[in-house]
Amino acid sequence: MSNEEQPQPNPAGQTPEAPGAEESSPDFNPAALLKQLEETQAQAQENFDKALRTQAEMDNLRKRTARDVENARKFALEKFASELLAVRDSLELGLDAARGETDVDKIREGTELTLKMLAQVMEKFGVEALEPQGERFDPDKHQAMSMQENAELEPNTVMAVLQKGYLLNERLLRPAMVVVTKAPSDK
Repeated sequence: MSNEEQPQPNPAGQTPEAPGAEESSPDFNPAALLKQLEETQAQAQENFDKALRTQAEMDNLRKRTARDVENARKFALEKFASELLAVRDSLELGLDAARGETDVDKIREGTELTLKMLAQVMEKFGVEALEPQGERFDPDKHQAMSMQENAELEPNTVMAVLQKGYLLNERLLRPAMVVVTKAPSDK
């Protein structure tokens, strides 16, 4: 072998290492890796606990919401019913007074006052009476019970109201039962 082909010792007296050996693991520290593993496990446990608490909160919220909805169904009419109690009391007092009373005018006056109370309660809660006499027939709000010929009114006009209809906050509760005009037949 020539001088050029023989390996040259390095100045520290060590043999040269394989390429890339320096990069493999310069500072392998098991204690640091163990500490990092413990921190990661602690973080994972904390996240797991948070997830469990969130799931429990969601279950509680679901139960509370179901209970609130059930109470809303049960007691939705509570205010309306309590307002109607005064109307019922008035009717009962009027009935008791009518038993010994022979004056029809007083009975009528008491009944009119009670009806006025009832109308005020209904109005307070968004119940509106439909009194469509003289109006154009509306099949969405009226129920035609019969048709009668009438030369004075236009065809499809409400000529008479047999029973009032009612709206609750502009939504139909009961249609008005009406008699509707039709054009006179030529004989």
